[in-house]
Amino acid sequence: MIRKLIYHWFISSLFFIASIQAQDKQSGHKLSFVIDGMPDTTFVLAYYFDEGTYTRDTVRSDSRGRFTFQGANELPKGVYILVLESNKSKIFDFVVYEDQHFTLKTSLNDPYRSMDASDDLNNRLYFENMLFNASQNMKAQPFSQIVNDSLKTEQEKSEARKKLEEINDEVINYQLGLIKTHPNTLIAKILNGRKRVETPVPPAGLDETASGRFRYEYYKEHFWDNFDLDDDALIRLPFPLYRQKLDEYFDKMVMQHPDSIIKETSWLVDRVKSNPETYKFVVWSLTSKYYAPEIMGLDKIVVHMYDEYFKTGEMDFWANDQLKTNLKDRADKLRLSFIGMKAPNLIMQDARLQARSLYDIKNKYTVIYFYDPDCGHCKEETPVLVNFFNEARYDLQVYSVCADTSLTKMKDYIKDMGMEKWVNVNGPRSYVGHYQELYDAFQTPTLYLIDDKKKIIAKKLPSEKLDDFLSRYEAIEKKNQD
Repeated sequence: MIRKLIYHWFISSLFFIASIQAQDKQSGHKLSFVIDGMPDTTFVLAYYFDEGTYTRDTVRSDSRGRFTFQGANELPKGVYILVLESNKSKIFDFVVYEDQHFTLKTSLNDPYRSMDASDDLNNRLYFENMLFNASQNMKAQPFSQIVNDSLKTEQEKSEARKKLEEINDEVINYQLGLIKTHPNTLIAKILNGRKRVETPVPPAGLDETASGRFRYEYYKEHFWDNFDLDDDALIRLPFPLYRQKLDEYFDKMVMQHPDSIIKETSWLVDRVKSNPETYKFVVWSLTSKYYAPEIMGLDKIVVHMYDEYFKTGEMDFWANDQLKTNLKDRADKLRLSFIGMKAPNLIMQDARLQARSLYDIKNKYTVIYFYDPDCGHCKEETPVLVNFFNEARYDLQVYSVCADTSLTKMKDYIKDMGMEKWVNVNGPRSYVGHYQELYDAFQTPTLYLIDDKKKIIAKKLPSEKLDDFLSRYEAIEKKNQD
């Protein structure tokens, strides 16, 4: 009986303690402000998100500059902006993080230096770091002027550089101390996230190539060590830190090949999946990054992103039907003609209404050239392609597809541009359906390069780059054969 009483008392105590702990963390948000010298007016609560700013709430202050933004739900974490509604001017930035019940007191004349943020650790450290950086910049100014002054002697410049290094060391030591002492605050995560990975000295005995490889592999493996991928507050900053890190990783750390990038996107998306905010941000950032890639062949990635995360319904918790439809249309167009695929055959009428097939061309290489006689860019691109064809060192033919229905325009264009040696056809006069149902050629000019097996080896390559591309391509082919 005594044991039962003790057990029930113990369980009741646990519930009581849990209840007290739950009450310690207040729900919702209550952000109070006191701004001396501010008459009664309306304020806007806004926040940063990636590269934009967005409005969250509005409230009116009393005659003593006191006002509160309050709600039953927690705000998304990050850096927020207090804005004067009347002229849309920013009063100051501040932090909304774990504790969303605090008061900030300041003066209208000098909001940052007058700031009393003692009520919230995150804001206190945020403002202290800001003021410290400002003071260090002021300290560095006279030395920077000396370094940039052409009338100063090398001795004077050398001494100034030494002073600048000392000031820089002070900043680094301050930041490292803040990170060590308060690692879970937002400012510490920002500073830590901006740190570069320090690579160790390569093992003895490695040559220059192997040493470079060692440094690269170490840097890539530890790239995300200092960055909290799961913290969505890092998306809502005055500068797009999260996106910058994504761009740096995928542009500099990952081989610019679709299969390599797809492998890394899958790893990273799985890594952030536990937080819906970072999950959707990373998925959308990578989808938009490769929506219209500058590097040939990377369009395969946006198709992968659509198939893996939008088509499957993974992003339904935020992606609306219109966005999914737009991505589907884009992906379906791109998947028609990836590099490495066999080019779909085109059979169209030429100027004499004779059927001409792409597959009948027996040259080692064929350029498929989609153009419009009225297209200004085409009138610049076509002469470059004609010149390349006339001077080419390769066994090559051009299958040119006119997008305009007018045979008269097509004939005049062929004559004016000197395209008579090409296989010239009229796109709308097709025996295999519209070419846009077979190729990603929705803009003119668009150029594809295929080999003798009709495999696509390049797409959307400028004519001026054809010679360089084919030179490298044949060198690689020869090396592979050897």
